[in-house]
Amino acid sequence: MGAENDMAVEIFDIETGELRELNQRLHDLNEDTAKTPWRIVHPRGAHAIAAGVDSPVKIDIEGHVGYYCAGMNQQAQITVHGMVGVGVAENMMSGMVRVKGHASQSAGATGHGGLLVIEGDAASRCGISMKGIDIVVGGSVGHMSCFMAQAGHLLVCGDADEAL
Repeated sequence: MGAENDMAVEIFDIETGELRELNQRLHDLNEDTAKTPWRIVHPRGAHAIAAGVDSPVKIDIEGHVGYYCAGMNQQAQITVHGMVGVGVAENMMSGMVRVKGHASQSAGATGHGGLLVIEGDAASRCGISMKGIDIVVGGSVGHMSCFMAQAGHLLVCGDADEAL
């Protein structure tokens, strides 16, 4: 994580802490407290990690996550160093979510803004009902991706399945 080694980093271990506590602490951040980057370790597929964050904080999640990670994101820069479950960055308003692995179905669903980058493949319905989000998929997307999209962009660097 580069230059972060020279500055303070808030580390939260989901294995020993409660997910509700983590999300509450992230929700309580403001312009001043959001200057400290966060590192979340041992997510082990937990659902709704960093959901509803509304501050310009940098968050690194080290491992695989479950459903709705980074859902409803506003302003935050969130990177998942692993695979993500259903609905990553669902209903995102702004900020950036980066997945350094593959994504399950409905990635970026109903997103209004911001940028979602998936370095691997995305399963079916990637970007379903997009309302302004920009999505970049380094690999391929599954069927019905971008279905019912109203605004935004979906860039697929690999192949697209049926009904794009």
